[in-house]
Amino acid sequence: MATDEPPPAFKIPQSVLVVIHTPALEVLLIRRAGIAPAFWQSVTGSKDWPEESWAATAVREVAEETGIHCGPGTPLSLQDWGLENVYDIYPRWLHRYAPGVTRNTEHLFGLCLPAPITPVLAPREHDAWQWLPWREAADACFSPSNAEAILLLPQFRA
Repeated sequence: MATDEPPPAFKIPQSVLVVIHTPALEVLLIRRAGIAPAFWQSVTGSKDWPEESWAATAVREVAEETGIHCGPGTPLSLQDWGLENVYDIYPRWLHRYAPGVTRNTEHLFGLCLPAPITPVLAPREHDAWQWLPWREAADACFSPSNAEAILLLPQFRA
């Protein structure tokens, strides 16, 4: 939903995780820029507005972070896995949230592409990408919730 209001001063502690994969269960991972050690992950991102739907957040984040368009009117469609993770926000990122906010709710989606593609990364956010078999992708993830989501992939294969 578009609005003329300025974005919230703090990040909203509601985010999406989108596991982009192929029918052969190859998974796209992108590396966060400027973070050491390497921080490999799937597409993630927070709601821009409290009333933004989970699906709208996922479509926006996939486009922003990979250049892949998967919203209404495109041949690709997200699969809502109907799962959520609630986890403690890493201390290094607590300053992005309102005082006292320490936990985030993450809604899970999958996006199946017919074959691996070359993503168009947002250079201020990500600086590298790779396609890996699903188990290797889970092992490469920095975030435990991301790794667990990838390990669920065979259950959600289209």
